[in-house]
Amino acid sequence: MRLAGQRSGANFESITRAFLVRTFPALGHLRPGQWEVLPATRVWQYEQFAHLKFLDEATGKDGQLAAALGRDYVIRPDIVVVRRPTTDEEINKPGPVVNDGVARMSGLRESSGALPHLHASISCKWTIRSDRAQNSRTEALNLMRNRKGRLPHIIVVTGEPLPSRLESIALGTGDVDCVYHFALTELRTSVEQSGDPSLARSLGAMVDGKRLKDISDLPLDLAL
Repeated sequence: MRLAGQRSGANFESITRAFLVRTFPALGHLRPGQWEVLPATRVWQYEQFAHLKFLDEATGKDGQLAAALGRDYVIRPDIVVVRRPTTDEEINKPGPVVNDGVARMSGLRESSGALPHLHASISCKWTIRSDRAQNSRTEALNLMRNRKGRLPHIIVVTGEPLPSRLESIALGTGDVDCVYHFALTELRTSVEQSGDPSLARSLGAMVDGKRLKDISDLPLDLAL
């Protein structure tokens, strides 16, 4: 039985998150920290975007302000990878590093009242239409424009089988870090068997240019 589009998309998000929950924490020796892989949440819950909550409250009270600013700042990724702030005891394990007199504004310190840090924003697209590609790019640009601090990884995970549609989001640089395909090996085999050289060239350009990777690469790339 074929699932409805929304149901397929929700299942794809759930499976992608389950994959990251099982794999990324296993790389803690490469990227130490207290990590969580969470479902869709508004980004103002995180350190770099906390100021957006105050903006939302202000626009909720002032219609003219809401009309002037719009709602571009309301960003809700499908999946987020976050790092919890670290205790001073953990930071000082190798020797004295921080105390009450220094580094009081660092987002790494739990004692400074820091919120969790948004490490990655992941958009899941079971398939890609032109409007979905634009949505992902718009979300990426809003993350860049509205942050205070380091930009999180901006990632798209998809199951789209057509190279022409993958191009709409994978080609180019500057907004999305990379697109990850849940079955890239199988897709490459399928394209080879199709006998269409234009499809092979298109897919090869994205892969060789490191704009399209397999989902197995994602946990390792998050550990960078």
